[in-house]
Amino acid sequence: MDGSQLGIVPIKKALDVAYDRKLDLVLVAPKAKPPVCRIMDYGKYKYELAKKEKEARKKQRVINVKEVRMTPNIEEHDLKVKANRAIEFLKNGDKVKVSVRFRGRELGHKDAGKEVLDRFSQLTSEYGVVDRKPKMEGRNMIMFLAPKTE
Repeated sequence: MDGSQLGIVPIKKALDVAYDRKLDLVLVAPKAKPPVCRIMDYGKYKYELAKKEKEARKKQRVINVKEVRMTPNIEEHDLKVKANRAIEFLKNGDKVKVSVRFRGRELGHKDAGKEVLDRFSQLTSEYGVVDRKPKMEGRNMIMFLAPKTE
């Protein structure tokens, strides 16, 4: 098996050549005109494909979405603690969903929730960027942060 091309060969002859070499005739590109076949050890070919697929899966990074919840009247120190937690998530390459939950009459002060989210994005600006701007969804104001890519 030297990798040389045999050219356009009838199927019977190709099968005979593969049988003589104690190898398999494998259809590589069935849609091509004419279809492309290769004489090789099929077991070894399947093993190589599985190995390549496993390597590709290893290199993929699964992005998780972590959530940080707050209220519109959160204290400064608590906000910094939540921001530090979010920074850890961003360092790990995860997205962060930041939500401010409004309860009862707090719903009338949406501007306070927006200020909290703006302050939060300033605290985490070194490690993350705003992926989705603050937006109301039911009783929650939600913002997404994505890790900074350098």
